[in-house]
Amino acid sequence: MSMFTIAWKDMRIRLKDRKSFITLLLMPIVLTAILGSALSGAFSESGSLPELTAGVVVNTHDELTDQFLHDTLQGKELKDSITLKNYKTEAALRNATEEGKVDAGLVIPDGWGEGILKGETVPVKIFKDPGKDIQYSILSTITESFTNRVTTVSATTRTVGQELSSAVPLSNQNIDFSATMKDLSEELTAIANSKENGVITQKDGKEPLSGMQYYAAAMGVMFLLFNTTMGAKMIIQERNTDTLARLMISPIRHSSIIGGKFLGTLSFTFLQFTVFVIATHYLFGVNWGSNVAQLILLGVVYSISVSGLAMMLAGFMTEEKTVDSIGGIGVQVLALLGGSMIPLASFPEAMQEFASIAPNKWALGGFLDIMNGTSWDTITLPAMVLVLIGIASLWIGSLKLKLR
Repeated sequence: MSMFTIAWKDMRIRLKDRKSFITLLLMPIVLTAILGSALSGAFSESGSLPELTAGVVVNTHDELTDQFLHDTLQGKELKDSITLKNYKTEAALRNATEEGKVDAGLVIPDGWGEGILKGETVPVKIFKDPGKDIQYSILSTITESFTNRVTTVSATTRTVGQELSSAVPLSNQNIDFSATMKDLSEELTAIANSKENGVITQKDGKEPLSGMQYYAAAMGVMFLLFNTTMGAKMIIQERNTDTLARLMISPIRHSSIIGGKFLGTLSFTFLQFTVFVIATHYLFGVNWGSNVAQLILLGVVYSISVSGLAMMLAGFMTEEKTVDSIGGIGVQVLALLGGSMIPLASFPEAMQEFASIAPNKWALGGFLDIMNGTSWDTITLPAMVLVLIGIASLWIGSLKLKLR
């Protein structure tokens, strides 16, 4: 019972600390209201494609190139999302992309359309603004999809024509090969350009997340992370006042002391999480998903991760001011890296991979999945990663605390 007594004592101290209450409970609610309202327009809540301004350089015009530009990129399904700007040279387009005047650039080379019809695909050049990876991916995918469809139609038409030529005797004058091949090509083209295979925008069965939902989860995981600093400072305070030393020489087992400190931070972190979820739900109408069990599980495992990091920080630090400085900077860096400030989709791919070192990145991704409605399999990986971070940090922290 000594472990739970120590945890309860730490909980009472934190609940009496007004500064801690304001920082860890009130501030995330206020910031969620501000960011969720101000930046809600940055989220596509209608389920449509994000707006894309594409620069285009066309070296030669032919029927297929015009079809791609006017019927596909500016077709009924995409004209509201894609704006085309024409440039005369590749250099001018590259400069416009670098200056942010267009989100992505497309250079269609000589003989592009004729080459596709002959099965000799001439690659196009696509430029991108480094901060517009999503828009670049959209333009690249549409171009590749169009090219593949036309290539398939032309290849099929040629193959059928060759088979007919070899199967039908030359003396048979009743078959009009040119008319037959034309009809076949038109029918295949109609199939390839049908809505079932074309580029359309529609919902995937899930409502898109709102800006308020995103920043509720983002601010929640960021401010929960501040408990690493608060938990470490409490242990350092007790060490400096010899409270921890007296506990160490008492009959209480060392594991119970470490466990109590860990459990105290975990309990307060989860309490903060619970209050934050309830407050944002009733104050701002934030939908945290329909599966409460998933939400509780991820809240618990993230609290374990935060509490473990607090123990490790206390094991390596000896001064409260150092904890405040390093811990505060560390939390801000992790918050930025983990997507709490700016959505991770806005980062380059390499940065998104590097962000996996941030525990709040795993927690944020898990909460967003739960909001959108997901299976247990989806949150298994982030839950396991967070538990491993917590256990490893607790183990390292307990080893260092033994030496003091």
